[in-house]
Amino acid sequence: MTTATKWNMSGTYFESCDCEIACPCIFLSAPSTEEGDCNVLIVWDIESGNFGDTDLSGLNVAMAAHAPGLMIDGNWKVALYLDEGANESQQAALTQVFGGQVGGVFEIFAGFISEILGVSSASIEYKSQGKSRSVTVGNIAEASIEAIEGLEGSDVTVSGNPLGVVPGVPVVVSRSSVNTFEDHDMKWNVSGKNGYYSAFSYEG
Repeated sequence: MTTATKWNMSGTYFESCDCEIACPCIFLSAPSTEEGDCNVLIVWDIESGNFGDTDLSGLNVAMAAHAPGLMIDGNWKVALYLDEGANESQQAALTQVFGGQVGGVFEIFAGFISEILGVSSASIEYKSQGKSRSVTVGNIAEASIEAIEGLEGSDVTVSGNPLGVVPGVPVVVSRSSVNTFEDHDMKWNVSGKNGYYSAFSYEG
């Protein structure tokens, strides 16, 4: 019997979609776009992590997803982008983790995906400054969000939502200034829409 490889990772989670603020998809409601679907760019900035003996610290992973209606109904189309700085063993590890092949939260989300459009290597530059977060994925995608100011300058957060990619951690509600993507016959260009960021910690 083969023992499954143990893995863990922690860092910062980032997403920007084309729904109005705050995206209703995480509450199992319909997207708030005119088309009735949701397009989202997600990035994981891995500050520390390991897949067995393979160190994953300092790497980034990006995912673009299209959900044609209620996200809980599945039928997502996704494209996965792995940090071009990852070596062969790191790329293999990231593919298994984010492909849902080795347990954890990604195994659950893999059940919503009907089509993987591609898994490729790309330059992924993630930046964090104050309440702002931004990312560029080669010449494929660019997104920038800033936290919405709450009472007395506090963050506006959502926690315990039923479709949380970071279970148990509050996400900071944000507004995008740019969110563009073009690859695999998917294309969008929006601003002033929803964004979330938070810490994440996963294991499997």
